[in-house]
Amino acid sequence: MTQLYESLETYLEKTKTQREELYKWFHQHPELSLQEAETKARIIKELEALGDVEVVDVGAGVVGILRNGAGQTVAMRADFDGLPVKEASGVDYASTATQISAKTGEEVPVGHMCGHDMHTTWLLTTIAFLAENREQWSGTFEAVFQPAEEIAEGGKDMVAAGITGKIPVPDVMLGQHVMGALPLGHVATNEGISFSQASTVKVTVRGVGSHGSMPEKGVDPIVLSSSIIMQLQTIVSRELPASERAVVSVGTIHGGTKSNVIPDKVVFELNTRCYSQEVEDHIHASIERIVNNQAAAAGAPEPSFEYSERFPVLDNDRDVTAKVTESMQTLLGEERTETFAPLSASEDFPDIPNAFGTPYCFWVVGGFPAPENAPGNHSPQFVPELHPTLEAGAEATVAALCPWLAV
Repeated sequence: MTQLYESLETYLEKTKTQREELYKWFHQHPELSLQEAETKARIIKELEALGDVEVVDVGAGVVGILRNGAGQTVAMRADFDGLPVKEASGVDYASTATQISAKTGEEVPVGHMCGHDMHTTWLLTTIAFLAENREQWSGTFEAVFQPAEEIAEGGKDMVAAGITGKIPVPDVMLGQHVMGALPLGHVATNEGISFSQASTVKVTVRGVGSHGSMPEKGVDPIVLSSSIIMQLQTIVSRELPASERAVVSVGTIHGGTKSNVIPDKVVFELNTRCYSQEVEDHIHASIERIVNNQAAAAGAPEPSFEYSERFPVLDNDRDVTAKVTESMQTLLGEERTETFAPLSASEDFPDIPNAFGTPYCFWVVGGFPAPENAPGNHSPQFVPELHPTLEAGAEATVAALCPWLAV
């Protein structure tokens, strides 16, 4: 097991310049979710350059399969979409990219402000390393490159495109994410529920339009929405047990065009997060109850609800995570291997292993020198320290693979 990992140090040293260039290319060419054509093409180019990797097109994503004799099958996933965020990191390779949003039709700045460029580089590094060091492992490695994590559609897209019938069923699936709240180069695992279940709820509150000087002739959806939003804050504080972690946040609200015109509708969007389907069902039912009841009390037309960006709860398999953690402690060192408490962040990583019925483990990697001052994911300043972050994710991946693939 140690021989495979020990070979990695030499490989990382000799490929340092190549890996830097690859990462910077991804960083400077971010693309919006489900619009990542150039990124996908570059991933395919890198996989095909390895020669003996089978490249399988799966919807908006792609999988590279490296077979190396008898043994177990391990899949590793990396997401590769960017965000509609203008980068303000100050690095000399900062993104200046823009893209026309397929959702809004508007041109928006695009940046890799969640580290998916780093994830993609880690996975390409790993499969290239394994292709060059076949004598030290046996089995099948599947590099799963997934689009559209940011909108919780990428895993679903690959499942809908038939991934479960296009690649061998993995015995285990692995994933990782670069974070700021962890010392540089450290990794952290957690057994059981680790990331929250989340969804976006778009609420349309309808009223009756009128002149601002004659409010009695209309039903004001702005006043109604204000009351609704205040009442929604009681779902977590008054309907859920104090021991139950959950979030209901209103992130956008749009209504009206002029100060003296009472509009006929207001649209606002909520983000909900929790750690079980039962709690999510309760939250969603409460949202609809509160909105409908307040609208009825105001004599307003019936509201409507639209659910999207639905992230599953991420529940790390305990046995798999225990093996991964033990291997990381042995190979990376106990001083670099930590544990983390369940996070309120969300990930669509489980969608693919859940479709296979495959147990999984997802961990986090520290990418900033001072966690207490590190920018949060999605910040315009979120650009991990180039080194040793480029190495740390590859090291963590190879260490995690060893219990299943190393000879």
